[in-house]
Amino acid sequence: MSRPKELDPYHNPRAFYGAELRRLRERAELSQEQLGERAFCSGSYVGQFEAASRRPQLELSQMFDQLLGSGEHLQRLCRLARKTNVADYFADAAELERLAGTICEYAPVLVPGLLQTEEYARAITRTANPFAPQEHVEDLVRARMDRQRILDGSDPPVLWAILHEAVLRAPMGGPEVIRRQLLRLAELARRERMVIQVLPFSAMAEAFIASMLSVMTFADSPAVVYTEGAGSGQLIENPALVEHSARAYDLARAAALSPAATLELLASMAKDYENP
Repeated sequence: MSRPKELDPYHNPRAFYGAELRRLRERAELSQEQLGERAFCSGSYVGQFEAASRRPQLELSQMFDQLLGSGEHLQRLCRLARKTNVADYFADAAELERLAGTICEYAPVLVPGLLQTEEYARAITRTANPFAPQEHVEDLVRARMDRQRILDGSDPPVLWAILHEAVLRAPMGGPEVIRRQLLRLAELARRERMVIQVLPFSAMAEAFIASMLSVMTFADSPAVVYTEGAGSGQLIENPALVEHSARAYDLARAAALSPAATLELLASMAKDYENP
C-alpha cells in the first residue's frame, strides 16, 4: 500500500483527483486496501492514484463513484486528469514507463522512443503527421524527449531493447540523421543497466514478433505488455497473455546478435552512412 503523502491538490488535475479520491475514501472510513478489495484492485493501486503517481482510469473511477456515493464526481475529474501531450492510446503506457523496474522492448520498424535522437524523432513525427502544424510536431517531439529523462535519473530502469535489422537499414530522415541515431544507440548500449541487441534478417525463422512490443515489470505490481501499430496501441494486463509475450521476447533475445556483435554492427553501419 502506498504511504499517504501531502500533495497540493491544486498543483495539477491529477493531484486534485488524488486528493478528492482520498477525501472521499476517508469520509467512507475505508482504507486503501478495503477500497481496493471492493473495486477489484490492490490497495497499492489505489495509493498510486491518490499519490498522483499514476493516471486515473475511467472504468475504475466509475466504480469508485459507485462505492463512495460520489455521483459522477471522480469520473469527471478523471477525464480532466487524463489529458496528456502524448497520443491518448499510449498515455497509460507512458505513465507505466516511469514506474517500471525493467523495460524490455522489441522494435520491428522504428527505433524505440526512449532511444531516439531529437532529429530522428522529428523526422518520424513529421512523416506520421504530414499535414500537422510545425508547432504540433515540436510539441510531440518535446514530449518524447521528456520521456527519456527516466534513463538519466538516479534509479533508471533496466532497459533491454531488441531492434530488428530493418530498423537500422531504413535511413529515416536521411543519411546524417540515421548516422547520428546509430551512434546514439552505440553510446546507450555501453551504459550500465542497458542492453541493445540487433535481430538480423537471418534470424526471423527463429524468432518472430509481428509488432512493436514492450514488456514492463514492477516492484509491487504485476507485469504488463504494451503493443503498438500505426495510430493505435494496446495495454495488455491479462497474466496469460503477458506470459506469452514474455516468452516470445525471450526467443527473440536468444536469436539476436550478442551485445558485443551489435556494437560492432552499429559502428560499421554508422561508417557506411558517413560515406554513402
